[in-house]
Amino acid sequence: MTEQHAFRAEIQQLLDILIHSLYTNRDIFLRELVSNASDALNRLQFEQLTTHEIADPSADLYIEIVPDEAAGTLTIRDTGIGMTRDELIENLGVIAHSGAKAFIQAMRESKDVNAADVIGQFGVGFYSAFMVAERIRVVSKSYRPDEPAFAWESTGGDTYTLEEAEHETRGTNVILYLRDDAKDYLQPWKIKEIIRHHSNYIAFPIHVGDDEEPTNKQVAIWRQDSKEITDEQYDDFYKMLTLDFEAPSHRIHMRVDSPMQFYALLYIPSSVEQSILNLRREPGLKLYAHKVLIEEYNKELLPEYLQFVQGVVDSEDLPLAVSRESIQANRVMANLKKTLTSKVLSELKRLMKSKPEVYRQIFDNFGRFIKQGLVASPGDANDIMPLLLFKSTATNGDDMTTLGEYATRMVRGQSEIYYVIADDDVGAARSPHLDPFRRRGVEVLYFSDPVDPFMLMGLSEYEGYKLRNVDEADIDLSSVGELKEDESEAQEALPEDSFTAVRQRFVDLLGERVLDVRSSQNLVESPARLISTDSGVQRQMYRINRMLDREFELPVKILELNPRHPLVHNLSQMIASQPDNPLIDMVVTQVFETALLQDGIHPDPASMAERLTQIMQAATTRD
Repeated sequence: MTEQHAFRAEIQQLLDILIHSLYTNRDIFLRELVSNASDALNRLQFEQLTTHEIADPSADLYIEIVPDEAAGTLTIRDTGIGMTRDELIENLGVIAHSGAKAFIQAMRESKDVNAADVIGQFGVGFYSAFMVAERIRVVSKSYRPDEPAFAWESTGGDTYTLEEAEHETRGTNVILYLRDDAKDYLQPWKIKEIIRHHSNYIAFPIHVGDDEEPTNKQVAIWRQDSKEITDEQYDDFYKMLTLDFEAPSHRIHMRVDSPMQFYALLYIPSSVEQSILNLRREPGLKLYAHKVLIEEYNKELLPEYLQFVQGVVDSEDLPLAVSRESIQANRVMANLKKTLTSKVLSELKRLMKSKPEVYRQIFDNFGRFIKQGLVASPGDANDIMPLLLFKSTATNGDDMTTLGEYATRMVRGQSEIYYVIADDDVGAARSPHLDPFRRRGVEVLYFSDPVDPFMLMGLSEYEGYKLRNVDEADIDLSSVGELKEDESEAQEALPEDSFTAVRQRFVDLLGERVLDVRSSQNLVESPARLISTDSGVQRQMYRINRMLDREFELPVKILELNPRHPLVHNLSQMIASQPDNPLIDMVVTQVFETALLQDGIHPDPASMAERLTQIMQAATTRD
């Protein structure tokens, strides 16, 4: 006899929300039904350990998906624990619980409510099948030997029916009568594609149609003992995951059992440039729960600065929202992120010591991401700072140094770490700011990466040593190191009155483009430099905004002139003898703009071309 039951909630409205709001990809229905079948098989295995009286105890455990084009049906069959009449009502009618009305009301009243975060208690995974089916029939026989089989059927309306049915063996058949626009799900190739994408590592064999060989791999490589996996197998999995034909730079295989249980297999690619065929179009890790793919691109498992890491994470403890497409923000996710981040950073530290050539390749590719972590994730700063590499006045060729290594080379009296910002290493090496540091043997780091000014917003000191930009006006090196100067080659400084005349010419011509013009006691080989008096962050905003293509006012600095430099001497003589010579103002302007150029902040270097031509023409004109 057929029983008719009324849903105790506005099922039609619920289904409309679930189908059109909750699920964004119709393929998800098959993943949900396969996952339910896998759960049923897992529960049966547990019962087999504790219960002796089980129907069909020798039946194989498997999942079968049978497309029938003639009938227009797709059947998902399992040999799992099965359901009794009451369990069918409980498991498939749970959507009718009293909270349904509150859910619908919340969805009506607020656009900010995420269905996936609210309706976990409704068991909606099964109901996602109505995205593709106009009618669903579920025939199930419990593992309990004396229980008869029952069939549950619904069109997604206000009622469902129950009746006794024929079912030869323990387990469940979910029969979908597909809509006309969903008949492509009867194609075996499409079914297999979805299984390999979403359910490839389900522990039980999944057979499609008459295939004897299971479609899914069943064994998740990340759950295997690393001792049982060859380098070739690791690389093959990476290539399958990404379609990157280059082997990764490094891999991290981890299993954690306490305080939570999860598995992870992470890879660091060999290049920052993605292959045109790369499957991973977005940052994020593949997230599994019990070997079922939950999210293709999860960006919450690692901080943004580590988003170059590829791989999979499989959690045993992860509480899911109903759709499996989103995850509740909870302590488990926070702990997962903390553990994974710590592991990646510790592995990078280990590589730096044990395989510096491998780490150098990683840093060359992804150092910019790591540097950004100082600002984006200040809580990780102490772990990130030891990973930074820079060229400096003490390195040769392509060699780089860490902040820790720099600290070991500090000279007598040095208590600060000095750096110079430039557009490239060549520009850094030629900076006029280095003159006083070279004279005293003080090492200076080259911050020549475009992200370095941004990095400095999170890097003000290291191990108690303050970081100082060499262009800061108040740096005092008088008690640092030993002065190295060959007095025989040093030119006499201009007399005070002569320098005053030169200084005044600069002040009159440059006006508000400089804060002041003053004599330098530190410059040796350079005629001038620009020094700063404002804070480090404010001073770098021009560079940061220029990198982001934003408008920003050119910083105004103090211009220091070298009273011992031949150019300044020559200017002094010309000002005294030919004060109206137009070449004077051209040279004054060029000295200032050259200093801008050397600091990497000239807004329009090409504008100097005409002036330089005039200066060269004057220099080559015979009297």
